[in-house]
Amino acid sequence: MSVHVIYYKGGAKLMRPILTRESYLKLRGSKKQKATLAAVREGDEEKKTKLLQMNYSCLPNEDGTLKGSTRMSTTVGMDVDHIAQEQMEAVKERILEKKEELGLLMLEKSARGAGYHLVFRRRRELTQEENLRWASELLGVEFDSGAKDITRVFFTTTDDEEELIYLDDGIFEMEEVRCKMEEASVTRDSCDSSKSNETSRLRDIETSRLQGNALPTTKYPLEYNGIGYKEIISKYWQMFNDGKEPQEGDRDTLTYQLACDLRHICGRNAQWLDQVIPCYDGFPLEEKRKKIESALGAKSEGMPYRLKQVLAALKSQSAIKACGGTLTTPPEMPKKLPPLVRLLTSNVPDFYKPAVASAVFPALAAHLHGVKFRYWDNVEHEATFMNVLIGRQSIGKGTIKKPIEFIMEDIRQRDIPNRQREAEWKQKNPGAKQKKDPRPTDICIQMLIDNLTDAVFNQRIVDANNNGERFIYTIVDEIDALKKVTSKGSVDEVGLLIRKAFDNSMAGQERVGADSVSGIAPLRWNFNASTTPPNARKFFYKMVNDGTVSRLDVATIIRDDDSDDEAPILGIYDHRFAAEMKPYIDRLEACNGLIECPQARKLSLEMKKENSDAAKLYDSEAYRVFSYRANVIAWLKGMVLYVAHGYKWSKEIADFVRWSQQYNLWCKMLYFGQQLEKELREEVEIQRQSGPQNLLELLPDEFSKEQYQLMRQSQGRTGNGDGTLRSWACRGYIAADAASGRYVKTEEYLRKFKGAEFKGSKLSHFI
Repeated sequence: MSVHVIYYKGGAKLMRPILTRESYLKLRGSKKQKATLAAVREGDEEKKTKLLQMNYSCLPNEDGTLKGSTRMSTTVGMDVDHIAQEQMEAVKERILEKKEELGLLMLEKSARGAGYHLVFRRRRELTQEENLRWASELLGVEFDSGAKDITRVFFTTTDDEEELIYLDDGIFEMEEVRCKMEEASVTRDSCDSSKSNETSRLRDIETSRLQGNALPTTKYPLEYNGIGYKEIISKYWQMFNDGKEPQEGDRDTLTYQLACDLRHICGRNAQWLDQVIPCYDGFPLEEKRKKIESALGAKSEGMPYRLKQVLAALKSQSAIKACGGTLTTPPEMPKKLPPLVRLLTSNVPDFYKPAVASAVFPALAAHLHGVKFRYWDNVEHEATFMNVLIGRQSIGKGTIKKPIEFIMEDIRQRDIPNRQREAEWKQKNPGAKQKKDPRPTDICIQMLIDNLTDAVFNQRIVDANNNGERFIYTIVDEIDALKKVTSKGSVDEVGLLIRKAFDNSMAGQERVGADSVSGIAPLRWNFNASTTPPNARKFFYKMVNDGTVSRLDVATIIRDDDSDDEAPILGIYDHRFAAEMKPYIDRLEACNGLIECPQARKLSLEMKKENSDAAKLYDSEAYRVFSYRANVIAWLKGMVLYVAHGYKWSKEIADFVRWSQQYNLWCKMLYFGQQLEKELREEVEIQRQSGPQNLLELLPDEFSKEQYQLMRQSQGRTGNGDGTLRSWACRGYIAADAASGRYVKTEEYLRKFKGAEFKGSKLSHFI
């Protein structure tokens, strides 16, 4: 079963297999499919979602759902997109020439006609991503890094010869791949976890055989809300036992603790818990089962805090994968960069290039003045960039400084005479007295130091606005230094400035005194700041869910080599570097007015739709929230590059914009995603509990005590709730059957809450 068509039922995304060539072609050849594809090719992007969707890389869960699928099919689906029109034929011929070596089973044009989808036989010894890289190298084409998840679906074209270029019946083979390297996810982290847990499972079976016990069953679900129990347990030990599995000496206590927590997501079922909890370090099976029985008999106080933390962490991690990277590596930077970005990153090693490519935009945009860009929603934006580089100490965060220095050199030189004129005016007009001479109105100082008063900061804002609607700019080594930008010296004030700056809201101050600085203007403030992961989380702790962090362009440095402690060797920054950069800076300085770019608008709309799909697929509210402004920030970078390259759009700019958005999202989800997911979840719980909830009304007419307790937990109630049951019984709302232990709603309940008369004999034997 290598081909699956996607369909929806009750809001759930499901898959069903296509087993024959005839069925496959019939689906692709329908009138509706052909009409929809024609509309998409004519530019109707909304129609794309109406096309058939196929998956070629995974098998559905037991209930037919796609979400969280971990079982792989015999094939791999690969997306080769954004091919220049003149290269399309050559790429197609190259794929067909290599079809035997590749194991090609299907080749089709992509929905927009600007690339191809191909399906090839899976190399079982390789992970999903390794399969894609192998095929990419064989064919000499780049694969879409966003399409390496096994659950990724492809919008299908038609059965026409020019659309469905190649189809081999081998694609309909019915066989499941059991890959040792990758069962739970496409990451190596999960592979290691899967191997460890598989070893534990085999140990369980061998122990059971020797003791004459029945083998552990697998009749219960292997996942909870799309997350495998293996992943949950692995993360549990990672978070609450320093990453170590239980061993002789602590396995009794830790197995009991694990069972106490997991019972809440295993239906309080001993066999289910027995299935998912391994026998650690030779723990006899019967001893493990005794711990499970003890855990089931322990007092319950609702969903445990530890389990909530584990599930939140895994949910955040799954959304990290939506950004195109893995849990440990960010999405890969495009190999072909726009010329300006290529120049600015040319003097740093590869692992610093993503950070530098992100960090240069606040300085580049500081050269724009009086320039606005129109977004796809027709809202006009200015090129505001506030970049925060997060990385551990001594990892080389200073590598961003040299390119920024060269970008800002012309502004620094312009500021020198203005600072001198301002100093001379102050000397002639000392404070505490009415000024003899008015302050020159053409003074404009754009580069700010990191130690200012409110008066100076506001004066710089007003001066920049009155002299061409320019930006002020700050660079600090540690983000904590931004607190000194104003007199208040508080984190809250920095957060307020960030929110105002992104929206270019009015800022400043009004004073009555003749000597006081007064003035209000749009806040145009770009900055670069660096910090470590702990400091970043501490600094922005109260600002993750108020729109502050989402307005930032976040970057990071993760070195994957063996020389983490070695200082980076940089290239030479000299007059030749400055001369190469000058034409781009000149174009930015010369730009003015409202700028629009149809290609950038189209790309931002595509990314918006992709982000919405990813947020739903990974069930991540944090990803959805962060993605809104990440799209705007990436689009603004594209617009700056569009201007800097002489108002020319290119595939390199488009690829960079797409990567930049995913990179920004990856960094935000890595450092702030878990906190945001938690806070958004708590918001929902608060809203749900803000009014009186009739818990009895939520229960069926007949219910067990277990159903009652599960409903209490789902509503965020704590405790066992026995007092509430007694209260309902005393008021005559429910009656209990001593024999079965079940409860039933009474006539009194129906009359009071439903306004209906009690009818039928269903409850008669209880009353």
